[in-house]
Amino acid sequence: MTVTHTPTFHVVTTGRLSSEDLCSILQRIHPYVDAIHIREKEKTAIELYRLIESLQQSAVPLDKLIVNDRVDVAVLSKIWGVQLAYHSLEVEVVKQEFLNLHVGKSVHSLQEGLEAEKQGADFLLYGHIYHTNSKQNLQPRGIYGLETIARSVRVPVIALGGIQPHHVQEVMKAGAHGIAVMSGVFQSPNPFERVKQYQSELLKWSEKR
Repeated sequence: MTVTHTPTFHVVTTGRLSSEDLCSILQRIHPYVDAIHIREKEKTAIELYRLIESLQQSAVPLDKLIVNDRVDVAVLSKIWGVQLAYHSLEVEVVKQEFLNLHVGKSVHSLQEGLEAEKQGADFLLYGHIYHTNSKQNLQPRGIYGLETIARSVRVPVIALGGIQPHHVQEVMKAGAHGIAVMSGVFQSPNPFERVKQYQSELLKWSEKR
């Protein structure tokens, strides 16, 4: 089944696990998440392509996969989307050439968000919202920053950065379409149980709507 709506619960790989360990975790948690970002900066194109092949063989749906930066890998692997960063190809170039590819853009300010929306991004990944060890020297942008960008753009905003299960209600109330979690899942002693905690909080929010 092709996913046409913007996913709500995203997990983002850390680049710190072996392909074997990553496949094992994703095979178990994928039924509980909506999107899986393959963020493996050290891997080559062929390594990413083979990782996606391994995930497909492990019954992880291609229509849940988003690869960071590598438009070529995303297109050739026939996965759901690509996540673009500041150094990536421009959104409008990718959208013009690959009409069926869903394109997310990582942004860190309202100005960047408005520009990405103008270029045709399907969704924005915005953060970091809370303190996170991966960005120890940068101040979190906080709930106010999230509220501001969510109010100002028409495309879905996915909140990222330091989000723990107990933050989910606050983040969604601020106007986020969904959440993206990296270390909160992949550095957890039990990723499977952790994912279920996040999913439970999102379901609680959904039931309030």
